[in-house]
Amino acid sequence: MNKHIVFAICGCLFFINGFSQNKNIEKLLNEIEQNNIELKGYQSYIESQQFEHKSTNNLPDPQLSGFYLPFGDNATGNYTEYQISQSFEFPSVYAARGKWNDSKSQLLESGYQKRKQEVLLNAKELLIELAFLKKQKAIESERQIQSKQVFDQIQELYNKEQVGILDLNKAKIAWIQEQFVVEQIESDIQILMSKLKTLNGGNPIDGISSQLVLSFEIRTIENLWQEKLSNEPRLQELKAIEAASIQKVKLEKNKVLPNLALGYNYQGFSGNNNSGFYGGISIPLWNSKNKVKAAEANYEYQQFNTEVITTSLYAQFQEIYNRYELMLEKYNEYQSAMGNLNSEQLLLKAYMLGEYSFMDYYVELQFYRNASDKMLKMERELQLLQAQLLKHQL
Repeated sequence: MNKHIVFAICGCLFFINGFSQNKNIEKLLNEIEQNNIELKGYQSYIESQQFEHKSTNNLPDPQLSGFYLPFGDNATGNYTEYQISQSFEFPSVYAARGKWNDSKSQLLESGYQKRKQEVLLNAKELLIELAFLKKQKAIESERQIQSKQVFDQIQELYNKEQVGILDLNKAKIAWIQEQFVVEQIESDIQILMSKLKTLNGGNPIDGISSQLVLSFEIRTIENLWQEKLSNEPRLQELKAIEAASIQKVKLEKNKVLPNLALGYNYQGFSGNNNSGFYGGISIPLWNSKNKVKAAEANYEYQQFNTEVITTSLYAQFQEIYNRYELMLEKYNEYQSAMGNLNSEQLLLKAYMLGEYSFMDYYVELQFYRNASDKMLKMERELQLLQAQLLKHQL
């Protein structure tokens, strides 16, 4: 990205009736993160899975077995035998499995971060939409007032028979249309507020009504991508999957070692018996066959999968970045051109002074309003694109 584009982005200010990206929006997103029911549930799930993983590395229960043989013809008495033993895998297996469990816990955390990002990105986009609607409502409310003023004036002229019924009807329709637009925006605002309330765990969202300034700051595509490589939850999840896969390889290699058993054994007759230590070792012939190869093949697959997904994510990121860059350039051109247009207030004043006929005024007004609406939508689109580019910061 060229340096002049970077400076243009850094210096670009958007006046949004809603929130400040550097202050209030962060506080609102933190509030949603704390209250969101899905994220709370995910944290409980992570905790349960961590305990589950730890349970897989416990020693098996001790075993107590015995024989008491009172039947038969034996002059020496009844035969008794009992044994208590503890079996366990080779000690290095527990260390390897512990590291594997740690890597799986890290994978769970990466999964949580990815889901949190999705929830907060959705919330941020809704907040951007809400800010856009609030600003649009303010604009349309002012237009509604102007339309009523024009209608009242034409009604008065019509009563004096200075204009015809067609002009009166056009002015009335224009006023009714503005009323409908405001009502529709109010309905859309309520829908967004309801969605945000749901994301906030049923708690209403407050503190987004003041007039604040939103500034755009974004880094070059190379620097921003390097930042994403370090912080993007989806990429962190891929790294965690790889780490778990390599730990699985190490675990399977250690499980090739024999299992062990130690214990105490007593056997014999009353007054004639033997007791001592018991020891056992397994012969690793069948249980671990091909498991190491399977784990190694899975690790190799995960490496290739990480490379493929990373390449795909970069292509998506580059596409969004290019769209953002083009949109910003067009917005700056629009902003510069709009500075040379007359405002709606000046047009209304000129009409009231009789410098424009109603049709000339209406045509000129629609041209200006369309241009103004276009620029406002471009602001909204820039905000949404920026939210996508910077979602790794959520």
